Amino acid sequence: MPTEPKPGRSLVTRQAVVDLVRTATVGSYGVTGFAGRPHERLLGRLGLAQPGIAVHLGAQIDVDLDLTVAFGVPVAEVARQVDSAVRYSLHHALGREVRRLTIHIDGLRFGPGGAPPSVVHVETAAVGPRDLADSGTDVA
Repeated sequence: MPTEPKPGRSLVTRQAVVDLVRTATVGSYGVTGFAGRPHERLLGRLGLAQPGIAVHLGAQIDVDLDLTVAFGVPVAEVARQVDSAVRYSLHHALGREVRRLTIHIDGLRFGPGGAPPSVVHVETAAVGPRDLADSGTDVA
């Protein structure tokens, strides 16, 4: 098994970089999918584009992501997880750094239970903090 490096170069396609970014992003906590404009989604169904991912290759790599996240998870934490996962993945696979990674959260996706109720109904017979305070009970 040779241990000496051989001169040459390797080429990585844009699609390979997009695949690395997609895999790292979908595997991150709270990400439910990619958002995109209607024409991007159409091109994605035809297999001509990946909606929600834009990669610009040059001396350095720039990545723009449009994501949907799960309802109820901290959006800032999801963004931190995605940032870390994408940067690690590209550095580990290609040995190159990401110059700019922009993450847009374009929507929330609700789980199987559906959307949360928009109005909270309070029972009129329920005991509240004011009732407890008026009764002489210590309220913390």
